[in-house]
Amino acid sequence: MTNIRGRSGIGGKLTRRRLVGWGAASGALAFGGTVLSPGPWRIAIAETKPYKIGTLQPLSGAAAAIGKTALVGVQMAVDRINTAGGIKGRPIDLVVADDESKPDVGRRKIEKMLLEDKIDAHVGGVLSNVCLACMPTFDDQQVLNMISVCLDTTITTSKCSRYSFRPFDFAPAQAVAFAPYLVNKLGKKWHIAYADYSWGQSTRDAYANEIKKLGGEVVGGTGIPIGTADMTPFLSKINGDFDGLFAIFFGADGVTIANQAYDLGLTKKYKFAGDGAISESTNLPGLGKKIDGFTGINRYVPVLDAPLDTPYHKAFYDEAVARLKKIDPSGPLPDRYVQSNYEAVNALKLGIEKSGFQGRDDTTKLIAALEGLEMKEGPDFPQGDKTLRKEDHQAFVREFIYEVSDGKYHVKEVVPKEKTIVPPACSFPA
Repeated sequence: MTNIRGRSGIGGKLTRRRLVGWGAASGALAFGGTVLSPGPWRIAIAETKPYKIGTLQPLSGAAAAIGKTALVGVQMAVDRINTAGGIKGRPIDLVVADDESKPDVGRRKIEKMLLEDKIDAHVGGVLSNVCLACMPTFDDQQVLNMISVCLDTTITTSKCSRYSFRPFDFAPAQAVAFAPYLVNKLGKKWHIAYADYSWGQSTRDAYANEIKKLGGEVVGGTGIPIGTADMTPFLSKINGDFDGLFAIFFGADGVTIANQAYDLGLTKKYKFAGDGAISESTNLPGLGKKIDGFTGINRYVPVLDAPLDTPYHKAFYDEAVARLKKIDPSGPLPDRYVQSNYEAVNALKLGIEKSGFQGRDDTTKLIAALEGLEMKEGPDFPQGDKTLRKEDHQAFVREFIYEVSDGKYHVKEVVPKEKTIVPPACSFPA
C-alpha cells in the first residue's frame, strides 16, 4: 500500500511511501513516478491535520489498465483541492492500495485501510465483484465509501448500503437512455454477449428488460468469462435471425470481443452496439478500423463539441491528457474512469464542506449531506449536472449516444439526466 501525503511531512524523513504520486505539481504518479521537492502550497498547510482518504484501485491484474487511469482521476482532484488550500484549510492525505483485480485481496486491503491506516473516508473501486466484497467492511466500521467506477446494479438496489454512494450512472439508467435508440433506429431483435460476472449479468438484465418494454426482443445471450483471450469458441456459436449484437465488456476484453467478432464477420452481418466501455479511448489504438460503426453509450466521451465545449471541461481534458501521457506514451484521451474518479473525490469534498465533517465520528452528518446532493456542472463536475438520490445513493447524469468512425467519437444524441431516472429499489437496513 502506498501512502500519498497531502503535506510534505516537514520535520520528518521524506520517503517514497510518503510522497510518491502527489500529482501535477510534481509530475509524479502514485504507481511509479519521480519524487520532486514539495511546492509552497504543501509547506503552507504542512501543520494542518489532513483528511485521510483511501482509494482502492486495481493497479495489477485483469483490470490494471482501468485502475491506472482511474487513479489519475483521483490524483487530479486531490492535487487541485490541495493546491487550493485543502478542504476548509485541511489537505487530503491519500492512501492508495492495489486490489490486484481480486475480491479477496481487495477486502483485505480495505480492512487494513480502515483498521490500521484509519482512513476517514474512501473513494474508489473498479471491479464490481471487488466493490461488493468490500461493502460489508465499510458497514461494519461505519465509514463512508464513495464508489467511483463499479457499475453492478445490485450495489444501489438489493445490496445497497447506508455507507456507500455511487455518484455516477448505473446499468438501469443507461438502458432507459439507450434502449429507445437501439429499438427504434438500429433493430428490434438483439443477441446480448456479456462479461460473465456480476456487472455483465446485471447490465444484461437491465437492457433485456428495457428492450422488451419497447416492443423489441432479446433472442439469446452469450456469457464469456472475464479475461478470456480467445473468445472465438463462444462467438462462433452466435448466429440466427436477429438485427443486432449488443456487447457488454470492458478493458482488454472490450478489445478482444470487438476484434474477434469483426474477424468472424459478426459485426458485418449484424448491427454492433454496446456499453461504452468497449470503445473507451484507451481501447481505440487496439481496435483500429475494426470498431468503425460501433454505437455505444457512455456518461463521458472525450470530445470538445457541445455540450462539452465548456472552459471547465477543456481544463479537465487538457490536464488529463498530459497526465495520461506520463503513464502511456501513446497519449490516450481521458476516459470515463478518469472522469468518474475525479468527480467522486469532488462529490466527497462537497459533502464534507456542507456537513462540517471532521472525521469518522461525523460520518452520519456526511451521509445526510450527500443524500439528495445536487452537483452542478463546473470545474468540479465537468461532465455535467448530476443528482445523488437520497433513497438509494444512486446518481443520475446525462448520457452520450455515439458512433465510432476513423478512431473518433461522433455524438448522435445527448440524453438529459431527467430521462435516465428509474424508480428506487433499495431498503437500507435498520
